Amino acid sequence: MALVIAHRGASAYAPENTVPAFEKALELGTEGIELDVHMTADGEIVVIHDHTIDRTSNGKGMVKDLTLDEIKKFDFGSWFDTSFEGVSIPTLREVMELLRDWDGLLNIEIKSGPIFYPGIEKKLIDMVKEYGFNDRVIFSSFNHYSLRDIKSLDPSMKIGLLYMAGLVEPYNYAKSLGAEALHPFYYNIVPEIVEGCKKNGVKLNPFTVNDKKEIEMIMAAGVDGIITDYPDRALEVKAKLNR
Repeated sequence: MALVIAHRGASAYAPENTVPAFEKALELGTEGIELDVHMTADGEIVVIHDHTIDRTSNGKGMVKDLTLDEIKKFDFGSWFDTSFEGVSIPTLREVMELLRDWDGLLNIEIKSGPIFYPGIEKKLIDMVKEYGFNDRVIFSSFNHYSLRDIKSLDPSMKIGLLYMAGLVEPYNYAKSLGAEALHPFYYNIVPEIVEGCKKNGVKLNPFTVNDKKEIEMIMAAGVDGIITDYPDRALEVKAKLNR
């Protein structure tokens, strides 16, 4: 049965990609956590979805133009709810410290484009190894060149190819890059893709499925993981299907 992966943490209940969202996901019993990374002007890896801080903070500017000290001064919680006022942007290191004793899957999405971060792949691999997360991390990205670089630097690292539109035989493409998984938008989950992935040993972890009926439909289709803002809903559906 599909692994339940909390999208940007339990982002339906707390501001996305913040420590409260990851703590809420753990509290709900999530089996995996997905997060996004960018790099600051001084080379620190921070957890945020957009290439600017405008949408999810009280500040403005591109992540690449701000130092860690500068970006840490902004409030990344109040946009979601005033009860989260003062929540700061976490570094990836801070999140890995939080998850050090948790044994779930950590899905690190490399946000690479339209802004590119030379050297981010090596920094990420080094940090994963430092924390001993090698066996429980999968890197994903819409930029498959970045994932190819991950594999070139360390073939033991797992990668998942993100994509939106329908691809013909994507499992063959995944195999050509040495990818362990495909992470398609969930509309792409059709029997041909599920069967092709199973036959070719490629895992299938669609995003972002939030409606309970759709969660049940996608799980019943035979995917390996499901990325959702509501890990509690997905876990409830999973328990129902396992009965």
